[in-house]
This record gives sequence, structure tokens and C-alpha cells, in this order.
Amino acid sequence: MEIWDLYDENRQIIGEHIRGEELPDNGYHLVVHVWIRNSKGQFLIAQRSASREQNPLMWECQGGSVLKGETSIQGALREVKEEVGIDLDADMGKVIFSKNRGFINGHKFNDIMDVWLFEYDGKCVLEKATTKEVAQTKWLYPNEIMQLYNNNQLVLTLAYFFEKIVNYK
Repeated sequence: MEIWDLYDENRQIIGEHIRGEELPDNGYHLVVHVWIRNSKGQFLIAQRSASREQNPLMWECQGGSVLKGETSIQGALREVKEEVGIDLDADMGKVIFSKNRGFINGHKFNDIMDVWLFEYDGKCVLEKATTKEVAQTKWLYPNEIMQLYNNNQLVLTLAYFFEKIVNYK
């Protein structure tokens, strides 16, 4: 059972929430999206495993829900380790933007999304991942990620990448 802190729209903790239960209309959980960029300007993206309930075999950045008691950075570091087996240095990351999301395409998200960017030139050894959420990873240039998006192979909620992440210095 996964437990999250429950926040109000101003990011103040108002309780806790059990994953899988419906979020209250005035309650949000914290999620992180983690983009990892190497010195060549490529981004590490991951293909979701075929067994994933939502968006199987689609490509995405790393990320997920922040657990009860974790900070955004702690959740970001944990999610990357779980999904792709990389131990990132917290000092190499930066929150690019945060956004409260309610409904997206008719689905209730009710989350506060922190989008992180990390600089990293190491290897990705998927065998070091602690979950089986990811089928494979690739380092891709933004134009290659755009091709995935245009071919409906990139998780659609990541469209912000082309506006907010690609040219971030």
C-alpha cells in the first residue's frame, strides 16, 4: 500500500491519501517528472513496460508520485533509482516549473507536478533498477523525441517538454 501526503492547492499538507482511492476535489498529491540531459544535449527517456496499466510501451521521462514524508527532491531521486537504476546527485537537479493539475482529457489528476531537470553523463544500467516499470531506455535528441510525440509514442501529458525543457539552460 502506497501512502501519499495530501495537499491543498497552496501546497500545504492537509492529510494523507492511499494510492488507488479517489482524491477529494480539494486534495492534491505531489508528483515529479524528471528529465535527465547529458552534455551532448540528449535526454534519457524510458519505454514503459508492457505490463503497465496506463500507457504501456509508451515513452516518457522518469517520475511518479512522491511518498508520504518525502520532499520533491527525495521523490525525484527515488523514482529515477527505481525506474532506471541511476543514483543522481541532488545538487545537479533543478525544478524547472511546478503546476497544479486538475482534470486532463476528462481524467482527474489532482496533482501538483514538479518538473525536474538533471545534468548527467553517466551510463544507464537498467539492471540496477529496483522495479520492472521500464522496458528499455534511450538517449535521444529533442528532434527524435518530437518524432516519438508525432507518432503517438510519447505519453501525451509530456507535451510541455518542447516548450519548457528543450531550450532550458
